[in-house]
Amino acid sequence: MNLYEHTIIARQDASPAELKQLTVKYSKIVEQNEGEIVKTENWGLLNLTYLIKKNRKGSYIHFKIKGKGKVIEQLEKNETIDKKLLKYLTVKVKKFDLDTNYFLKNEELEKKDKKDKTNN
Repeated sequence: MNLYEHTIIARQDASPAELKQLTVKYSKIVEQNEGEIVKTENWGLLNLTYLIKKNRKGSYIHFKIKGKGKVIEQLEKNETIDKKLLKYLTVKVKKFDLDTNYFLKNEELEKKDKKDKTNN
């Protein structure tokens, strides 16, 4: 089994319900193709570096997937025709970093650090 990190960027006007539908839809595609979703992260609405299809922002959803190449092939095939998505990216990795959450806000990071220090 290969390990993949897969990120999709949805249109900025997508509602939370639509983002949930996208997450469920692509999770089902992974499972139907004998893959496994290890972790799903909703990174939220972030600024884009450049305009993509006249959008300045996008909602990021990140998947950590175990599976064969066929899983990614099916995912990308479905994503190219999905009008709600702006972009997608798949990266093959050697191992997952399941501990770090790169998109926590500064206040949440400080709370987490204080909590970790009190537990040690």
